[in-house]
Amino acid sequence: MQLSALLHLLQLTSPSLPIGAYSYSQGLETALEQGIVVDSVSARVWIVNMLHHVMVRFEAPVFVRLLRAFSERDGRAVTEWTERFLASRDSSEFLAETIQMGYSLGKLATDLKLGDESLLTLLQAQETLPLPTALAYAAVALDIPHDAALLGMLFSWAENQVLVCVKSVPLGQVAGQRLLLSLHPELNAAAQVAQALTDDQLSNWSPGLSLLSIQHETQYSRLYRS
Repeated sequence: MQLSALLHLLQLTSPSLPIGAYSYSQGLETALEQGIVVDSVSARVWIVNMLHHVMVRFEAPVFVRLLRAFSERDGRAVTEWTERFLASRDSSEFLAETIQMGYSLGKLATDLKLGDESLLTLLQAQETLPLPTALAYAAVALDIPHDAALLGMLFSWAENQVLVCVKSVPLGQVAGQRLLLSLHPELNAAAQVAQALTDDQLSNWSPGLSLLSIQHETQYSRLYRS
């Protein structure tokens, strides 16, 4: 990968990117409340299960398809996979999360004038903009290789999950970094699987996570928006 593309990837996946990812736990806060996650061992089990049974089975492969669609300037495919992803959000919090972050990243990308006119037209044609669509647009606009963009997306997600654990289990900073380092092989394996899945193999079936997300809406004490 060229150095310029690497720098773009680092910027795009940085937790400092002002899209509000730090304010979401994606069901993890309810898992903490219910005692499912209580220490570094159970935190790793949670993140690995989420990675392989949720992210890899739907969100990551949808992101791969959106990258391809933007690269090929295929407006029909961009809209189709955007709509499928929005339809897959099965709680109000999950839907609000992806729309808020997608809008923020899309606005940032357009304010920074990323991408050419043909790419921008595809982005603006979307009635509602979820995060994977905005992220795919930015990655293609910045000429980031697709495999690197996918790994960056997965790492950014994992880093945010670890940060929730550091703040809320709580884990120490060293324990958090140790946990994140231990996830590197899992992230590489997940990226390989996500790129190999066919359309018929995609599934967002995760009823346990859906229930946790629904319960979070009325949880007594909350730090996170999902």
